[in-house]
Amino acid sequence: MSMKKTDLDRLAGLKLDTALRGQAAPGRFGQAATALPDRKARRKLDAAAGLVPFACKLPAALTEQLRERAASHEGGINALVAELLAQGLKA
Repeated sequence: MSMKKTDLDRLAGLKLDTALRGQAAPGRFGQAATALPDRKARRKLDAAAGLVPFACKLPAALTEQLRERAASHEGGINALVAELLAQGLKA
């Protein structure tokens, strides 16, 4: 049984769509993507450094304060939160 032209066009479109989805996304704004490790490699690096993911829910006002302070903190938000938790647990 032969296929109709519309069926052939649809399959060709699916093949093209699949091929495009398999490619890596280009760098944003014309910049080449930096060599960042993928998630699996990042988790291994974090585990080797003794880091453990820890999620919690905080009020929006508090998170905004954390982001503002983290902008000027040397280690970013992760180091800032670790420092603040360490200080709070000492008291």
